[in-house]
Amino acid sequence: MNPTYDFEGQVALVTGAAMGMGLATARMFAEAGASVVLADFNEDALGKAVAALEAAGHKVLGVRCDVSNDAEVAVMVRRTVDTFGRLDAAFNNAGIQIPSAEVTDVPEADYERVMAVNLRGVWNCMQHELRQMQRQGSGTIVNCSSVGGLVGGPNLAAYHASKHGVIGLTKSAALENASRGIRVNAVCPGTIDTPMVAAMKEAKPEAMEGFIKRQPIGRLGRPEEIGAAVLWLCSDASSFILGHALAVDGGFTV
Repeated sequence: MNPTYDFEGQVALVTGAAMGMGLATARMFAEAGASVVLADFNEDALGKAVAALEAAGHKVLGVRCDVSNDAEVAVMVRRTVDTFGRLDAAFNNAGIQIPSAEVTDVPEADYERVMAVNLRGVWNCMQHELRQMQRQGSGTIVNCSSVGGLVGGPNLAAYHASKHGVIGLTKSAALENASRGIRVNAVCPGTIDTPMVAAMKEAKPEAMEGFIKRQPIGRLGRPEEIGAAVLWLCSDASSFILGHALAVDGGFTV
């Protein structure tokens, strides 16, 4: 059972919020009393997610946003503040995967896209979120890296490079803002049972079964387990933690 947190009166922003880890985290913020902004590139899925949370009586706002586009990110944060008055917590979760290939075989377009979303997207979000939090003198940010940000992996160099970069951004931003009442951390999920992983299982079932067997805990993670880590990092329970990359991976990196 996860501990309960009180985010009543606070405002949380979650990117990549239409499904998977983002949606689970947005729902958990809402259930803890926060007003929640859900942002995603997939407008149809976003609308369904927002409608479901509204139907449950939560205070939510949906914003279509491509995090690789700085202008759209600026609008996302501005709408957050215009609607709810402030920004207390942000989970920069939006990310993509690209087809696996050796370094020499990765198409330039694939490399540019994974960097644009996974790394530049976090950069864009942090810039606008931090400006608002600096005006307030408070706030918490959790960036979504990956176990791929902690270790290497064959045929995944571009993805891993983007996720290593997220940790570097996190540590530097944490140091810059520690004296301003703002904490910045990262979460590093292992293999989580999300639509992205489901597609991988369908495309390469035998490879994925072998991968699951190599997990020390013997199973995939659940989106809510990432959400629990994010809420903890955004709560006062982790008030002395900043610049940390928290592995939530069932022991994979051990």
